[in-house]
Amino acid sequence: MGRTLVVGASGGIGGALVAALVARGEAVVGLSRSGDGLDVTDEASVVRCLGALEGRFDRVIVATGALEIAGAGPEKALRGLDPAALAAQFALNAAGPVLVLKHALRLMPKDAPCRFAALSARVGSIGDNSLGGWYSYRAAKAALNQLIHTAAVEVARSHRQAVVVCLHPGTVATSFGAAQRGSHPALSPEAAAGHLLSVLDGLTPADSGGFFDWKGQRVAW
Repeated sequence: MGRTLVVGASGGIGGALVAALVARGEAVVGLSRSGDGLDVTDEASVVRCLGALEGRFDRVIVATGALEIAGAGPEKALRGLDPAALAAQFALNAAGPVLVLKHALRLMPKDAPCRFAALSARVGSIGDNSLGGWYSYRAAKAALNQLIHTAAVEVARSHRQAVVVCLHPGTVATSFGAAQRGSHPALSPEAAAGHLLSVLDGLTPADSGGFFDWKGQRVAW
């Protein structure tokens, strides 16, 4: 595969994905809020930025997201749940990536293999949730998983060789969630990018609609 669109290219994982692909000699287009004014929570912004692109993309990877938005971090208890913070999490972490898919689909070939991946998180797994807390972020990632799974069903009808999935990058040593990570072991962004590309490229259309971690293992819904 030779041409990839990375959305969220200025972030830790997004930047590492771009670097890894360039090192492999592949063509990469990177879009970000800081570099291109792309706001995935604003559909008009998504239309403007993706509408300016031409040609075919064999991969589209959405590496956007945030654990803390406007100073609102993960809730430790139900009493900390705030409707505005919950809505902001859904806008960025759930709606954003699927809006990219909505408007990037025209750039993905119908007659050849293509792959779309949105970065999710294991904490969005309902089956794996035994600790509680982090209401808004968990719910937004669970919603993202459902949105991408649903979209994969539809995309398969027009793009028979497509793979549309959610990927969990593992704990990565970036500014994302640094305060909550503490001393927990973390992958470097470069290592995470390598794992994610390896997993994504190893999937087949039979895997489309799935949720996989950086080791290539399925994550429970």
